[in-house]
Amino acid sequence: MAERYSSFAPGGTAWFLQRVTAAFLIVVLAFHFFLLHFVNHAWEIEFAGTQQRMENVGYFLTMVLFLITATFHGVNGVYNALVNQGLTGTSKKVVLAILVIAGGALIAQGIWVALVMQGFM
Repeated sequence: MAERYSSFAPGGTAWFLQRVTAAFLIVVLAFHFFLLHFVNHAWEIEFAGTQQRMENVGYFLTMVLFLITATFHGVNGVYNALVNQGLTGTSKKVVLAILVIAGGALIAQGIWVALVMQGFM
């Protein structure tokens, strides 16, 4: 029988955060999907409506946390999948650096857009 290998150490911080972010994403994605597909149908979504939703502090914070959580979950998952496939040494460090920079850029851009939509900038 093949031995199971995972770069996540069970009970470790990365393992724990991957599961916590998954649980958070399930809840927030359900809220997001319900709000934007059942309460407001796709053809009803407009820029002004998005701005109005973003002016609500609770909605704004939820969407920013959604962005940060989804980015971390995705970057962490891709990195660990590559490590599980045998990524080691300098390549591992380079990939980690690229993913951290890309994730940071995505979060910065998303927060900037959220602030603009909220009317803060």
